[in-house]
Amino acid sequence: MTSNRRTFAIISHPDAGKTTLTEKLLLTGGAIHLAGEVKARGQARRARSDWMKIEQQRGISVTSSVMTFEKDGTVFNLLDTPGHEDFSEDTYRTLTAVDSAVMVIDAAKGIEPQTRKLFEVCRLRSVPIITFVNKVDREGRSLFEILDEVADALALDVSPQSAPLGMGGLFTGVLDFASDTVAKPEGGSKEYLGSREPLGELPGDMAEEIELVREGYPAFDLEAYRSGDLTPVFFGSALKNFGVEELIAAIDRWAPPPRPQPSDDGPVSPERDEVTGFIFKVQANMDPNHRDRIAFMRQVSGTFKRGMKLTPSGLGKPIAVHSPILFFAQDREIADTAEAGDIIGIPNHGTLRVGDTLSESNKVRFTGLPNFAPEILRRIALKDPTKTKQLRKALDDLSEEGVIQVFYPEFGAQWIVGVVGQLQLDVLVSRLEAEYKVGAMLEPAPFATARWIKGSEAALKQFTDFNRANLATDRDGDPVFLAKSGWDVNYQVEKNPDLTFSATKER
Repeated sequence: MTSNRRTFAIISHPDAGKTTLTEKLLLTGGAIHLAGEVKARGQARRARSDWMKIEQQRGISVTSSVMTFEKDGTVFNLLDTPGHEDFSEDTYRTLTAVDSAVMVIDAAKGIEPQTRKLFEVCRLRSVPIITFVNKVDREGRSLFEILDEVADALALDVSPQSAPLGMGGLFTGVLDFASDTVAKPEGGSKEYLGSREPLGELPGDMAEEIELVREGYPAFDLEAYRSGDLTPVFFGSALKNFGVEELIAAIDRWAPPPRPQPSDDGPVSPERDEVTGFIFKVQANMDPNHRDRIAFMRQVSGTFKRGMKLTPSGLGKPIAVHSPILFFAQDREIADTAEAGDIIGIPNHGTLRVGDTLSESNKVRFTGLPNFAPEILRRIALKDPTKTKQLRKALDDLSEEGVIQVFYPEFGAQWIVGVVGQLQLDVLVSRLEAEYKVGAMLEPAPFATARWIKGSEAALKQFTDFNRANLATDRDGDPVFLAKSGWDVNYQVEKNPDLTFSATKER
């Protein structure tokens, strides 16, 4: 049975309230029992999905976490994505594993750059979006300004499903259009504690505003939403727990069940009997005490049973999956079965990589999980030269996770790491020290970007003979051209028409 699965991501700009909303969704879904429980772990007050040391220090999410919970017979698989702009590559891969998304917008700030970027990724894959306008209990933009900005900036029809009655100091509650009831604040804290009242008479200006919101925008259309052309809009406060129940009910009612996934042989339906899935993330050392390594698989079809043998496309021989994991608000449980749409963690020792397809027949290859050309390249230098072996192991692990890319130059002993954004370099140094006990420094590299090169053996040999100083291999042994500038790339493209210089590499 696949129809009761809802696999979705939360996307937002940093500080829009995504982590708080995640907590309240888990609270509403019964995955945790006390508000704040997700943030209270040991001495560190942080979201339970934010487990990495650098995340604790900076208060940001730099990895993608999975949290599963069940409510009223529906299984929700929530994928929390990094909000920081430097982590768009990891976020992109996470968004390949979801069927819908919740877009969180700060009522005062509106559409911010990272929100727009993530939205475009969703649009590329026709991922339907529910919008949650957060922090309406604070001073913010007018109702119409917010709705019109979403419509204009993202070229979407907007269909408001609720509205705040006043904002900031004038905030008196959130009106739910479907039930015509108002969620009211309790006491001076403006916390919502479950009090709902029928909509009474509103002051003249407010009544007129609410009427215009209800009548002036399109009615909700399920087909338009699921095709990515319309977004239902909910208003609330994650911190004060306004609007969260309505949001989770909308995900249950409207968000699509598991969708077909693209493969090299056409879309694979969730109804297919064969168990298939793809690895969209690998995470090492989630529990530093056990040096574990978990591959996250989005199940695409079939009914998985514990102990089943699946063949990874990168390995070619079957592996028995004895200890598959489901993630319940960061608590782990062994999964005896899993259905299409579920995310299961597969412990392994380096056999599974991002982009691998797993299947019973080994005849399916899912597509659409690329590597991106790095925008920053750095040489890596050891503080202790005797730790070369440990560094190689660490770089292999982290490149398999997709945190970095590693290039091995034809000339020169120093390896080069490539990243999409600066923060990834900070994460690299932090994790080398914390998880692998390897002290390393990053030094400038004479290159600005990289391109994967393909062509005939003769064309590649001719290019290699003339450009050896600019050549490297990636961890798969594929040839890479390290360019000093964009002009350098364009020059080589024109000069070598028999070769392709690609800014992405399908995994």
